[in-house]
This record gives sequence, structure tokens and C-alpha cells, in this order.
Amino acid sequence: MLKQKSTENHIRNYSLFTKELHELPATSKTLVHTINQYSYCLASKDLAFRKSLMEADVLLPDGVAIVAAVWLLTGKKIKKIAGANLHQHLMEEMDRKGGRCFYLGTSDSTLQIIAERSRREYPNIKVSGYSPPFKEEFTMEESDQMIAAVNAFHPDVLFIGMTAPKQEKWAFAHKEFLDVKVICCIGAVFDFYAGTIERPGQVWINCGLEWLVRLVREPRRMWVRYLYYGPIFIKDLLLEKANRMLM
Repeated sequence: MLKQKSTENHIRNYSLFTKELHELPATSKTLVHTINQYSYCLASKDLAFRKSLMEADVLLPDGVAIVAAVWLLTGKKIKKIAGANLHQHLMEEMDRKGGRCFYLGTSDSTLQIIAERSRREYPNIKVSGYSPPFKEEFTMEESDQMIAAVNAFHPDVLFIGMTAPKQEKWAFAHKEFLDVKVICCIGAVFDFYAGTIERPGQVWINCGLEWLVRLVREPRRMWVRYLYYGPIFIKDLLLEKANRMLM
């Protein structure tokens, strides 16, 4: 399993991928996760989630808070790499080579929209998908059905969109049974790409205020992520900075 060892890319024990996406490791099977302040805080209380993030082959810094944390702790400037950036990069790569991708998650109607759009934009990619039951945990039989659906299609890339931390824990637990080259947990990207949820415009993204727009648009769903876990993340970050200064 490929891991970056430089402590310059670390937040606690998380080793972040800070290269360009075309430099993703070319291993036989690569598990890609993303981390933001919300998932960071959830993982502090969920050991299985934490393990899935720490042991992913690639962990992308998907959030301005993570980017700011690296700068505060190490003085190193890194770029935010969102799940949407990863999705676009891999789709463009597969379109050039004539690849196959599979979307696991969301509803059948959203999967249909995704398939229709991807076929228009990336005509050289064969696309399929599977909508699993909407529940907190899957039974062994349900997971077997999901794996069978993926493996029957033989995709180059598997995109998983079942929200954190469920998607990361499921992907990590079943990685060895999935017959794919790249596994990516990209959550809300399914809805962004389908247009069922509008992603904030590029100006907001470039200014690092994508989170604020999402909070204003969906306050009931997003307030816990940003207004509750935000201060917790900042407190933990400041404690980590203080500890490093004392070392």
C-alpha cells in the first residue's frame, strides 16, 4: 500500500495526498478517500471510520479547513482537491482511453440522470450503476449483492456515493472483494453531477467559501457540519499546534 511519509503532509496521523491528480499511484487497486473538517471530527469518535481514512491508499484534502490546518501546522501551502475534481479527472482519463465506470449509491432516478449526462459528455465511457437500500448498515446479503453488481460490470473505476462515514467504511471493508482498479468515495458529487443539488459557483469555490453557500442553502442539514463541528476542529487544531511548539 502506497503511503506518503513526509510529516509535512500530516494532520495528526493522516497522510494527505498533495500532488497533482495525474500523479495518483498506479497500483493494482487504489482506494481513494477524502477528508474535511467534518469527517476529521467524526473519525475522532469512530475508530472504524478513522482506520478507513488512515489506511486508504490516497487521502485527498477536500476542504479549506484542512488546507488551512496544514499551513498552520507546517507552513506548507497545499491545494484543496475536492471529490468533484477527482471525478472529473478520472472521467476525462477514461474517456481518452475508453474505460468503464460504475456508480454505487443514491436513488435509481439520480443514477439514470448521471448515466445520461456522462454518456453525453464522455461518449467513450461505458457506464452502469446500482442503488443500494437506504439504511445505516447493510446486511451481508445486501453487501454481496452490491459487490456482485459491481464485479459483473468489470469497471475500471468505482464511484461510491453513500455519505460519510458509511461509504468509506463499506469501501474499506470490502475492497479486497471488488474487482476494480480504482475505488473512490465521493459522496455529494453524485448529486452535484446529477444536478439534484446545485454546487456553489466557481467564484465561491475559488474564494474558499463554498461551505458558506451550502450552509445558507441547506441550514438544517449543514449547520451541524459547520457551526458545531467547525469550532471543535479549530480547538483540536490549536491544541495540535501548541503540542508541536512544545516538542
